[in-house]
Amino acid sequence: MTTQFSLDDFKAAKARLSSYIRQTPTMDIQLDDGRNISLKLENLQISGSFKIRGALNTVLGLSKNELNRGLVTASGGNHGMGVAIAGALTQTPTTIYLPKNTPQSKINKLKSITSDVIVSGEVWDDANALALEAAAKEGKTYIHPFAAKSVIEGQGTVGLEFLESVPDLDVLMVAIGGGGLISGVASAAKLINPDIRIIGIEAVGAPTLYESCKAGKLVTLERITTRAGTLAPRKSADLNLEIISHHVEEIVLVEDSDMEIASKWLWSSCGIATELSAAAAIAALQTEKFKTNKNDKIGVIICGAGLDGF
Repeated sequence: MTTQFSLDDFKAAKARLSSYIRQTPTMDIQLDDGRNISLKLENLQISGSFKIRGALNTVLGLSKNELNRGLVTASGGNHGMGVAIAGALTQTPTTIYLPKNTPQSKINKLKSITSDVIVSGEVWDDANALALEAAAKEGKTYIHPFAAKSVIEGQGTVGLEFLESVPDLDVLMVAIGGGGLISGVASAAKLINPDIRIIGIEAVGAPTLYESCKAGKLVTLERITTRAGTLAPRKSADLNLEIISHHVEEIVLVEDSDMEIASKWLWSSCGIATELSAAAAIAALQTEKFKTNKNDKIGVIICGAGLDGF
């Protein structure tokens, strides 16, 4: 049975977040082959990515007791930024665990918000194990980056806003890390337009949900080889797999080199500075890993800022 969300759930999350975050703009661009696409620019969000939506939606729903215990999470960088800002807004002590593959720029930015930043483990899953251990031993309130209903409702507000701005989208393309963004966006978008097609994009070096959907069960990858750290958990969660299996039409895989080319193209052609993960959908279009129909109205979520296009 698919986890149930209502349109009112996403609208309530949007109202809850409205005074804290930006309703990011959309932008129409043309690819070199002449195709027109609409971008939702979450790289302009206050935290530098969409992650503040789910993190803050969750933190704003916590009890006073849960806040008093302090917050803890693990992140490839963007979710950590969201939780750190949510902690600062609610005056809550916050601990962020990061894997060693987190870009130094994100580590430095996080340390400017909270002093309790711990870099340990090779990938997100390793850092997450330490965050869960800290939550158990120290009583801190753990904020999951993708497998919580409140997080998914917060991320779904991206889809809600996108379809309010561009209501005639036929296809919506979303990069996948743990699956929180695409779970929320797909759930919200399908409630508005059941015929919209949701396309997920993962890195060839971290096909976590591609392999899980193919197997019909959660798969733990033996290793991660992508440089796109925000697309790189070795394992997702049952909640996200359930939603994605029901609402996502296709997941395509792109190479790091193609994401880098796409990121550089976004900067040189559009003045948009993105991390690799945020260029994944553009890479899928440029390489035709996802082939569109001639008259499709295509939407792409630019999920996070970065310097990969420089």
